[in-house]
Amino acid sequence: MRIDFDPAAMPRNDFYRLLTATVVPRPIAWVSTTSADGTDNLAPHSFFTIASVAPPVVQFSSVGRKDTLRNVEATGQFVVNLGSEALFEQINDTGTDFPHGVSEFEAAGIASEPSLRVKPPRVAASPVALECEVHSTLGIGDSTVVFGRVVHAVVSQDVLVDGHPEISRLKPLSRLGKDEWGTVGGVREISRIRHADWRGPAGDR
Repeated sequence: MRIDFDPAAMPRNDFYRLLTATVVPRPIAWVSTTSADGTDNLAPHSFFTIASVAPPVVQFSSVGRKDTLRNVEATGQFVVNLGSEALFEQINDTGTDFPHGVSEFEAAGIASEPSLRVKPPRVAASPVALECEVHSTLGIGDSTVVFGRVVHAVVSQDVLVDGHPEISRLKPLSRLGKDEWGTVGGVREISRIRHADWRGPAGDR
């Protein structure tokens, strides 16, 4: 038996909670930006994914108009920092609704480092950072999707194995429903099947 939910008949926040509890796990874009007057900002966004490979473009959504979106619109630049298990509490700290003009780097005591190609700083302790220039933005309802072209990437050598990021070393966090966060846990591997090697549906093999 299934239960029906009609978003048109439900309060906005009730259906929002349903969506975020079912579209899981969601990777976190820990986005650093710099305002037009030079104030650095850092905030987690869990509506995040890859939009394009060539050119390399990532995307995240801002629900409402927050400092991250204002800074992106004003400067055209941002950095996506990987949120790893070791940074769990710091990431949560930067989700605090600090007043406009407060730097989360300073308020939460998070060390930064200069980026190579863009003005916003990177999180020094983050194992991966993607420096981005805004490709475009798209307003949808109460949210804005930000597309950023990756102009530079930096990866800590501690998480590389044979030149490739290793999931067991990255230890990325993800967002689930309510106040829940996820870790990688067990990892399963399976190769994609070529048609030439097809042996029928999995249940029949």
